[in-house]
Amino acid sequence: MARPYHKLLQYTFKRFSVLKALKTGIPTIAYYARRPALPPSEKPALCTMNILPPMMTVWYHCVRKYLGDSADVWIFDCSGKLDPMDFPGARVQKFLNFYAATKCDEFLYSIAKNRRIGIICDDDIFLLSNKIIPILQREFALPNTASVSLRPRPWWHFDIHGATYEASSSYCTAIDRNIFCDKEHLSLKPAEGNNHPNTIGKGERRYDTFDKANEILLTKGYRCAVLPKEEREELIAGFSGMSGGVMLLRYFKSVDQTLDYFLSPPKRAWGGNMLHGLLAAMLGINCIQELAEKISGKAFPLPSLPDRNTLEKIRKDHEHLMPKREAMGWMEETCERLRKAI
Repeated sequence: MARPYHKLLQYTFKRFSVLKALKTGIPTIAYYARRPALPPSEKPALCTMNILPPMMTVWYHCVRKYLGDSADVWIFDCSGKLDPMDFPGARVQKFLNFYAATKCDEFLYSIAKNRRIGIICDDDIFLLSNKIIPILQREFALPNTASVSLRPRPWWHFDIHGATYEASSSYCTAIDRNIFCDKEHLSLKPAEGNNHPNTIGKGERRYDTFDKANEILLTKGYRCAVLPKEEREELIAGFSGMSGGVMLLRYFKSVDQTLDYFLSPPKRAWGGNMLHGLLAAMLGINCIQELAEKISGKAFPLPSLPDRNTLEKIRKDHEHLMPKREAMGWMEETCERLRKAI
């Protein structure tokens, strides 16, 4: 590797965006020239964004199986490799790999402008229940409800005027556009200066996507609902940190290069969160690739992805050095639930 393991990831994200602009740049310009919107309807609009086609195969299969036609789906294709014919009923738009907040704002203000409810959902968060839309209808029927989150950020919370609120996040959140866009004119953009209490031992942090708008809504007295843990765990399953694994697989050309990334760092490096989080992502991608082939009957080539047995051996050899196991736990639970759901 030309770059040390701990500096490579940031470079791969930038490189991916530049290279994929060759496929997504002109379609993005064409999109902005006409700014298409979903037609008026009582249905919520559901948006996701994708850089790994097999992930979208699995995500959309779950949407169709559990939500049916109760929501209209918009997909930002940031790899330029999705075939719209594989996603009947959805709108697939090739789009530059802008920041998530940019795409989410575009969705809420333009694409979903004829809808009251816009749902933003990462493509590694899978909707696994036909109760989701009725539950959202139940929550938005309560006065002053601006948003409903199915997966909050668990490691910090808002402390506003002495009251504590969970951070809704943008992983899987439904937003009332009448409040967010038309009345308050907010944005999902990140911001600096987050001093709210947290459990990860850091001082001032950034507000991530939707966090600052979430704070503003709460400060103004709106209800930003977070479903109880037991309820949301019934509705969704999700991975964590998958994009890092995808970027490495896009960068490396062979299995040997990927294995070298995990085996060349010093043992002490496994005491941090990065390597074992990326290893969990690789194992999750193995599962996604397997399920996507089962759904579509087609294999999506990932020539730099090691087989599961090899990755499990790396995990076994380094597990005693890993300080936290959350990423591995989420990966295993999500894989198990997806295999049962599909």
